[in-house]
Amino acid sequence: MDTSEQVAVVVRRKEASVAPLRQRRSIAEKRRVVEETLAPGASVARVARAHGINANQVFGWRRLYLAGRLGQPKPGIKLLPVQVSESKTAAVAIESASDTEQPQRGTIYIEFRQAQVRIEGSTDPALVRVLLECLRA
Repeated sequence: MDTSEQVAVVVRRKEASVAPLRQRRSIAEKRRVVEETLAPGASVARVARAHGINANQVFGWRRLYLAGRLGQPKPGIKLLPVQVSESKTAAVAIESASDTEQPQRGTIYIEFRQAQVRIEGSTDPALVRVLLECLRA
């Protein structure tokens, strides 16, 4: 075998494949697509196909939308601010009931400036204590 001969290696160039340009969609357009998918009976795959978008992309937008990170959410349920005041303390006396005693039935009202909590029927004293501690904390 003669090793002095040169061997030419020809590399064929692959034709450059042309990838479609990435579409940039506005926040408003993303919100419109997501809101279509949130309609009762809507299929994410069908909505995505109708807009020429991958369904996985729409699911990602939905997660952002539901987390409130896709622009301004539509006005919906608003939570009221809660402030617990230390000025009024609630004294809770818990007595252990024996097995023969029936728990007393009644109603407990807790009123706030903009809300009311009402507990009806027989209640577990430990549950009421935990509730009051949570409201006080």
